[in-house]
Amino acid sequence: MITGNYQFADKTVEVNSIFNTVHLYCKDYISEDEPDFVVTTDAGDIEFERSRDEIKTFTDGYYEELAVYRKICEKMPLYDTFLFHGSVIAVDGKAFAFAAPSGTGKSTHAALWRQYLGDRAVMVNDDKPLIKISDVVTVYGTPYDGKHRLSNKIAVPLKAVCLLERSDENRIEKMRASDAFPKVLGQVYHPSDKTALAKTLDLINVFMSRVEFYKLQCNMDIDAAKVAYDRLIMID
Repeated sequence: MITGNYQFADKTVEVNSIFNTVHLYCKDYISEDEPDFVVTTDAGDIEFERSRDEIKTFTDGYYEELAVYRKICEKMPLYDTFLFHGSVIAVDGKAFAFAAPSGTGKSTHAALWRQYLGDRAVMVNDDKPLIKISDVVTVYGTPYDGKHRLSNKIAVPLKAVCLLERSDENRIEKMRASDAFPKVLGQVYHPSDKTALAKTLDLINVFMSRVEFYKLQCNMDIDAAKVAYDRLIMID
């Protein structure tokens, strides 16, 4: 076994793996602290991740990376934290998440914000950030940040979630939490453990009451970023 300690959403995790791949992947998140919990992978975990992949062309080390994060995200709800599938960008100390089914263009939209705002726009995570519910809702960068590896090891208050839809015209409108809930639920990791799943659902309910939700209909033009930014930046 290869062992290393890494920080995820202010928690230190001891990772015990067969391959070194995951340790290279998480190297920017190394922690010297005592672990809050431990995850250990085996050949069965690797095979489970492979079975979920239709292509099945990746290495065992890659599938173990996925297995490690799955095990971490199974534990995180016990620390008031859950995995959210989306692209998150921070501007002037406020974070905004863009979520949609794969292929809709959430990463592209985040890239438009970086193009429009330059250095003011900082990527938190482009794929699988962690969200912690406490007095404030905080989103964290993680090494699991998409194919372009876009993230920073930062924590930023999350102000809004935009649910993206493709459209020829750019427009944004606020949503009721009840309308946003089904789509948000689909972007959150659901633990297999019943206790952790119940805690996740409780966390989502609090999340829905503390963050604003918007439907963003957009194209891939820079004006899409301007329309979204002009509305979202007004959130206190």
